[in-house]
Amino acid sequence: MKNFVEFNKSLNRAWLVFLLAAVIMPMAACSGPALRTSSTEAPQLMFVQSAEDLKVDPAANTLRLVKVNQQTLYFSDRPQRIAGHVKMADYLKEWTAKAGKDNFGEDPPNATLSVYEPGQSDNTVVVVEITNPVIDGADLIYSYRIINGTMPANGGPTALFIDWIRYGGVVGRGFHGVGYRGRGVY
Repeated sequence: MKNFVEFNKSLNRAWLVFLLAAVIMPMAACSGPALRTSSTEAPQLMFVQSAEDLKVDPAANTLRLVKVNQQTLYFSDRPQRIAGHVKMADYLKEWTAKAGKDNFGEDPPNATLSVYEPGQSDNTVVVVEITNPVIDGADLIYSYRIINGTMPANGGPTALFIDWIRYGGVVGRGFHGVGYRGRGVY
């Protein structure tokens, strides 16, 4: 019972981090006029993945999202306000040429990894560039390069906040009923 209570507390903290990031990231994107997009530009989608645990192999420079959620959340900044989710297979298509010229395979994204390590009072946050996603059972494995921070020594409930990609490809207009500059399929 103690493990369940600790896991539930950690999961609640991970959810709060996600909500906080969902509020702060769009605000930061609007901080200056040079960063704003006009309503005629294609929206930029950001992604969030959550997992029950994290395993890091520093020798191979890989991180494993253990029991990763099979739905990847996405959202955009104003004025489009696009939000939804994609199944893992569709998310992985964003890494291929099928997604268009602005795919993650051609231009790997930066990502912020937030991990609640057992016994730590605060989460560990590391900024990485991720490449080569591979599904292994219920896990998702990425190759990584550290940009800022230190990989955690142990795992725990994990959230991965993935930098933007242009609207289109697999996550295109009308996906999950949200259209560009309005509701519905366009």
